[in-house]
Amino acid sequence: MPFRVGLPAPFKEGLGSGRARVGMWACTGNPLVTEICAGSGLDWLLIDGEHSTNSLESISVQLQVAAGYPIQPVVRLPANDTVLIKQYLDLGAQNLLIPMVDDAGQAAAAVAAVRYPPHGVRGVGSALARAARWNRVEGYLGRADETITLLVQVETAQAVANVAEIAGTDGVDGIFIGPSDLAASMGYLGQQEHPEVVAAVERCIAVAKDLGVPVGVNAFAEATARRYLDAGVDFILVGADVALLARASEALAAKYLPSGEDGAAPASY
Repeated sequence: MPFRVGLPAPFKEGLGSGRARVGMWACTGNPLVTEICAGSGLDWLLIDGEHSTNSLESISVQLQVAAGYPIQPVVRLPANDTVLIKQYLDLGAQNLLIPMVDDAGQAAAAVAAVRYPPHGVRGVGSALARAARWNRVEGYLGRADETITLLVQVETAQAVANVAEIAGTDGVDGIFIGPSDLAASMGYLGQQEHPEVVAAVERCIAVAKDLGVPVGVNAFAEATARRYLDAGVDFILVGADVALLARASEALAAKYLPSGEDGAAPASY
């Protein structure tokens, strides 16, 4: 008889109750780095497929190494695309973050992409897919929805205007606010801390809280992160593997190299 396996609890389970979940980005595409971060004690890890060098293969391996640690991996896709969503689900990503969702129609399209017919359009390939552990997860097709968390990103001025409709879309398990792209769309490129950007983020948080929908945000600056935590976010990203390595290597150079020499740490965020 084949070995029957279960799946880990999805990210959505318990989200919005208790303390906020604190996490970081995994952007290197290197499973060793991801494993180091997985053992950090943080609550969750966002493996980035939009702006980083990750591929389907590297994400699959990172999910495997993270599985040995008490951390929940979420995977961000490059786009809100039905085929990509199918591929990421099939490789075993249970928790998805979809970027650049600007309205309820786009949110509904993402919901349809993660669900099998008749409730959606996800292609059926469980015998070939790690998601179902090659059909070793009993009854996977009938209860796949229970195992999946769908988060959508609010990161443009248009999305902020539509945030109530996006958050209220049936099948969306939470929204995640991206201040960098939001700042750019508001005319404040590179100014995530601009008062108008922060105010827009806080409006989104308030709307989501009123609707009872879990809400998260990205905030590397500690003061801003704590401000958003005080505002009631349910999950937050406070750092990235590549940023930690960049800043730490700059600090190391600054410690040993005379100021002004090549290799000295530049001012950086």
